[in-house]
Amino acid sequence: MKEIPDLLFAIGQLNEANKQFFSGASYLDYLVTDDDVEAVVGTVSFEPGCRNNWHIHQNGYQILLVTEGTGWYQERGKVPQLLKAGDTILTKSGIEHWHGATADSWFQHIAITAGKAVWLEPVTDEEYQKLEERK
Repeated sequence: MKEIPDLLFAIGQLNEANKQFFSGASYLDYLVTDDDVEAVVGTVSFEPGCRNNWHIHQNGYQILLVTEGTGWYQERGKVPQLLKAGDTILTKSGIEHWHGATADSWFQHIAITAGKAVWLEPVTDEEYQKLEERK
């Protein structure tokens, strides 16, 4: 495991349940666990270079509140966005997208997610490297 910096929120546990949908190690810490709340709220921490697969949120949405580091967010067919602490992303139902850390920084965000995640193919190393070269 790469050295973990001081983070605003706890890093949580290694995200074993979803590791097949990530390139690299990610960590998950649930912040709200109440059956009466229709959204899942938690922090996701990505080690440098880690990113998740393309995915959609079916019948719901995802709000990302970036708390630490730098990362990427991209919707299918759109220009990728370089993210830093304080940035906010709203992804509506059915929008294909991915997000993750830059190659040289840990990245943490709070994810507020409603609906079901449908996981798609990984972001290829070639696609990711092209982004890193643009920085």
